[in-house]
Amino acid sequence: MRGWRGRTATLAVVLVVLMWSCVAVCAKGNVPKRLSPDEYGTLILNNFAEKAGVRPVVFRHWVHRARHTCRLCHVDIGFAMAAGETRMSEEDNRAGKYCGVCHNGKEAFGWESDRFADNENPNCERCHTKATLGRDPVNQRHFEKVRRTLPEGRFGNEIDWAAASRLRKVMPRDYIEGVSFDRPKLKHDQGNLNLDAKLAGLPDISFSHKEHAVWNSCELCHPDLFALKVGTSDYSMQEIFAGQYCGVCHGTVAFPLQDCGRCHAQNR
Repeated sequence: MRGWRGRTATLAVVLVVLMWSCVAVCAKGNVPKRLSPDEYGTLILNNFAEKAGVRPVVFRHWVHRARHTCRLCHVDIGFAMAAGETRMSEEDNRAGKYCGVCHNGKEAFGWESDRFADNENPNCERCHTKATLGRDPVNQRHFEKVRRTLPEGRFGNEIDWAAASRLRKVMPRDYIEGVSFDRPKLKHDQGNLNLDAKLAGLPDISFSHKEHAVWNSCELCHPDLFALKVGTSDYSMQEIFAGQYCGVCHGTVAFPLQDCGRCHAQNR
């Protein structure tokens, strides 16, 4: 009986997710492309590149999140949460802003413009790469080497980044002198927040402020995405699948929404 109930609950979760996925896709009018694990979260940065006669930048989130927190880039350094909204230029980076905060030859590889002419610097190829999305064997080999050392996930990068952090397999840097600022201690960092799933047969949501705080900060979610007071943000799975609320991260960089059991994990 217990096994039958478990299978029924699992089937209910799958059906609900499929239903909301179809609703969200129909609302957007297109079918999202499923990327390989090594390219999940990858962005093509091309606001100014091709206009300046250079190749676009291929930015892979997995490489950076293994070393730095989301907060460091999206709060302290100031990258927008949506692709293409940060209007950074080569001049900005060389002046120590945006990518240039880290890519200065100290924190991470830099341009080394004193040693190379701009069009001869081999480090340029590391970002303005000839490889296209999904066709980079060097990235694939690097990714597989890293993935073998980390806890397995089911979707997205197929890495459980939260477990990797708990086990200290990755210890993302969260502070850079002269750029970062201290944050207040979270009020909810010692427990989970249980949210009603609002659908019969679907387990309730178990949300951990503490686990999210490792990578993010209060201001990354509050108040722009969620109201500060529990229960005052009214949102649906349709909105989440459309890239709002939880969907801002889950489905683009954090594990995708197909992994229902990562959130809907609280028995009634």
